[in-house]
Amino acid sequence: MKRNIAFFTAIVILVLSMLTLAGCGTKANNNSDDNNTAAPGKKGVKVIEIPLTQEEYAFGVDKNQPELLEEVNKFIAQIKADGTYDAILNKYFGEGEPEAVTSAALDNSKDQLVVATNAGFEPFEYTKGDKYYGIDMEIAALLAKHLGKELVISNMDFEAVCLSVGQGKADIAMAGLTIKEDRKEYVNFSDKYHDAAQMIIVKADDTTFDNCKTAEDIEAILSGFGSDVKIGVQAGTTAQFYVEGDEDLGFSGFKAECVGYKSGSLAVQDMINGNINYVIIDEAPAQFIAKAINELN
Repeated sequence: MKRNIAFFTAIVILVLSMLTLAGCGTKANNNSDDNNTAAPGKKGVKVIEIPLTQEEYAFGVDKNQPELLEEVNKFIAQIKADGTYDAILNKYFGEGEPEAVTSAALDNSKDQLVVATNAGFEPFEYTKGDKYYGIDMEIAALLAKHLGKELVISNMDFEAVCLSVGQGKADIAMAGLTIKEDRKEYVNFSDKYHDAAQMIIVKADDTTFDNCKTAEDIEAILSGFGSDVKIGVQAGTTAQFYVEGDEDLGFSGFKAECVGYKSGSLAVQDMINGNINYVIIDEAPAQFIAKAINELN
């Protein structure tokens, strides 16, 4: 009898050990670097990685400064040709380390480059304390140095960025700006420096778009939604035009209610809280927001 009990005990210990190892293996998989999808059972989000649009980012330059536009275009060509732009991208999409950018105080007696931005659009512009970070902000710092000017960063709501330049309150808008006809009323666009696309973010357990293979598949589902479905966007961005419709950009829009927020991260948090159904935002910010939220859950 004692021998049988000992044998049974050994079997139980072996089985428990195997289950423990299996559990450890599962945990390791959930902690992978692919954080744009939450671990099973967790309260997170996922990005449906199908581009819904094709866009071009550019800088919006004061119409009264044609010489600045010329210099900006030369500068864009230079940093793309010598690898500087790729090095900046590597800091945010690769193994590099983002660098802090400091803004000087506005002083009309000094030779300054005033940059209008909306610093809630990671990885293009965001803040940590009183420091600015992001692809656009690092380019702004290099541009100011190239021009021999002191950099001043003016942070505001996205919808005011181009207007600020048009009113002469800033020299240039650098805010992940999509080239768009109606914005040309306020600014002259530089040559493009980045290609972008809109993507949709959903809750981790939402399977609505899981079988979609193309943008057309996603749009077929979006077209079937009524006004009871709420889609969050950053106000004034291409996502809003995509959801509501925009003739200039060729977007027919959807019947779903479009809910605007000051930033994409606020929209995603409201989705997690159950107040809206989906969020549409630019691809790079979508990935960064999803990763940040999933690392907290």
